[in-house]
This record gives sequence, C-alpha cells and structure tokens, in this order.
Amino acid sequence: MPSFLDFEKPIAELQGRIDELRDTAVDGSVDITVEVSRLQAKSDKLLRDTFARLTPWQKTQVARHPERPHFKHYVAGLFDEWLPLAGDRAFADDQAIQGGFATFRGRRVMVLGHEKGDDTASRLRHNFGMGKPEGYRKAIRLVEMADRFGLPIVTLVDTSGAFPGVQAEERGQAEAIARSTQACLAARVPVVSAIVGEGGSGGAVALAAGNRVLMFEHAVYSVISPEGCASILWRTADKAADAAEAMKITAQDLRAFGVIDQIVPEPVGGAHRAPGAAIGALADAIEANLRDLDTTSPDQLRQGRRDKFLAMGRL
Repeated sequence: MPSFLDFEKPIAELQGRIDELRDTAVDGSVDITVEVSRLQAKSDKLLRDTFARLTPWQKTQVARHPERPHFKHYVAGLFDEWLPLAGDRAFADDQAIQGGFATFRGRRVMVLGHEKGDDTASRLRHNFGMGKPEGYRKAIRLVEMADRFGLPIVTLVDTSGAFPGVQAEERGQAEAIARSTQACLAARVPVVSAIVGEGGSGGAVALAAGNRVLMFEHAVYSVISPEGCASILWRTADKAADAAEAMKITAQDLRAFGVIDQIVPEPVGGAHRAPGAAIGALADAIEANLRDLDTTSPDQLRQGRRDKFLAMGRL
C-alpha cells in the first residue's frame, strides 16, 4: 500500500477500513466480499475524483512523493544494454546526475537524468538529486559525445534544483549550468526531455533544453520552489500553496504557455501507484517523438531547438 499524502486522508481511511475487514475475516468464517467490494468501489471513485481536481500545491506534493519512480527505475523499465559513464574529467563524479549509453526499443541512445535516491543512504549518496558543477560538466561531456556519434539524447528531469552550497558556487555552478544548457541547445541530434517529477530552476533546464519536452500529468516545472517563492514574496513558506497557484507550475498550465510540448498521462492516483504503467506511457511518448524527429536534418534540429527556447516568454 502506498503512503498517503495529507489531502488523501479520506482515501486512507477507507483503505484502512478495508484492511480491517480483511484482517477480521482472515479465517474465512465471515463472507466480507460484498462489503469489501462496496468500500473498494467507493475508495476508487474518491481517488479518481480527488486526482481529477488537484491544486498546483497538491500536484507538487505528488511530484515529490518518495515512492514515485526515480531515474534508476526508468532506466530499468525503458532501456536495455545500459552502460553508465562516470566523471567530468576535471574534478569528480557527481552521483546526482547519471548518464550513459543505452538501447531504447532497438535504437542506441544517450540517456541523462537526475537520481534522487529512494532511501536515506541513497538520497545522501545522490545528494537528493541536486546536481553539482561536476554533474553538469559530466552532462556536457556526454551530450557532446552523443553529438559526435550521432546518437539521440533522452533526458529525465527530476530535481528540486541545482545544489546551492558554497563549494558548488566556488567550483562554478552557474557557469556549468549555463554550458550544459548551451550544449543541449547546440546538439545536432534529436533531444527528447521528460519532466518526470520536479523540474526545479536552472538545474532542470540544464537537462531539459530539448526539441521535445514531455511532462508527466502530475509533475511540476518552475523557476523556484513554491516554498522559496513564498519566502521571498510573503516572508513565510506557509504561503507555498498560494505561490504554487500563482506561478503556473503544472503540466496543464505549461502546455498552454508552450513551455512543454506534451503531457504524459499518469495512472489514477499518480505514477507511484502503478510505476509500470507510468513508465510504459512515457516509453510510448518518447518513441513517438523520436520517430517524428527522425526525418529532421541536424541543422534543423539545432535551429528549431534554439528558436523554441528563445521564443518563450515573448509577447
């Protein structure tokens, strides 16, 4: 059973009642089939209704759900012959940003993405998905390598933002992010990016400057976190829900603005409830977009990508 978010408490209560019924009838002496079916149908309807009208702040919570699939799950479910590549050839290997060669439905690709980790030890090892300069320089190296070999690039974005520590700033965080964005924009191969959880600030854009930008139905994409925005505007993070509403961070808003190209549907209740179905839907979307880009010339791929991002925000 997945862990429930605060706004899912009514659903959690129904599921608790179902579990209690099953526990009391474990010996089979009481027929609970009808009652369990009734409660389950009620729970399923409540789940559908709840997720059909999520607020931007609730979507943010879903995008951050600890059981949501992470980079390693997408690699296992989407790709074959995964060959990870490490290091920026200058300082170190950043575990927050992963990348390497892989085969996607018969074609060789370069895969890049943020890994948040799924338990305390792995979250610390991967720095909660917050890339450091060496991570973005690794991304630059792999993007340029893919460009040389003519390999399509697939990026999976899931980060609250680049690491803001003093050491990262000393090693040129802003420059590394800018050059990673530049490398993506300059590539002469197809680049398909997917916002699979959080897309936070420049740390996300550095891997998301693609010809096609996909976004999961309940993912979020923003220049700053709702809490950070609220702290600046209202001097308190308690206004995060108001900030999320004002910032237009949902896939639906961003599709209307032309910031993203396609919304990938999630299973009812979010990707964490049926990871296999979510990964399958993303695979189909990536394949369709790579196929659409197959006939585009290298020069058109690069120019189209640049034009796409330069046009954002213009009135």
